[in-house]
Amino acid sequence: MSAGKSIVLFDGGCGLCSRTVGFVMARDPGERFRFVPLQSPEGQDLLARHGVPADLGTVVLLEEGRALTRSTAALGIARRLRAPWPLLGLLLLVPRPLRDAMYDVVARRRYRWFGAADACRVPTPELRSRSREPRKGESGP
Repeated sequence: MSAGKSIVLFDGGCGLCSRTVGFVMARDPGERFRFVPLQSPEGQDLLARHGVPADLGTVVLLEEGRALTRSTAALGIARRLRAPWPLLGLLLLVPRPLRDAMYDVVARRRYRWFGAADACRVPTPELRSRSREPRKGESGP
């Protein structure tokens, strides 16, 4: 993986999560992020290699050898988008248990509020180019 690039593991069956991938792509002109569905074989491999439970069911941000989850991952992503979204990084000052409790309120209701993704999202050429493919012999982030 190139320096400065991060991997976002997301729930590929979640409508909110799939739409969020599009939102992030549109606000990430430097293409800092690559996207991998949690349910994919590569997603499962990345979770295992970073010691993240496979059934966690949350967004995971892999960067600089670390696995960030829940609100920390979401805010970490926002901090790397173009303005004004980095301002959300100020929420990292809120204690993590409180942030994660709010994150969990949305996460538990995401299918009810936003629906499921249409079967499996058909990747656009842009998403295909920003999806991370496993490479032989690669150690990963």
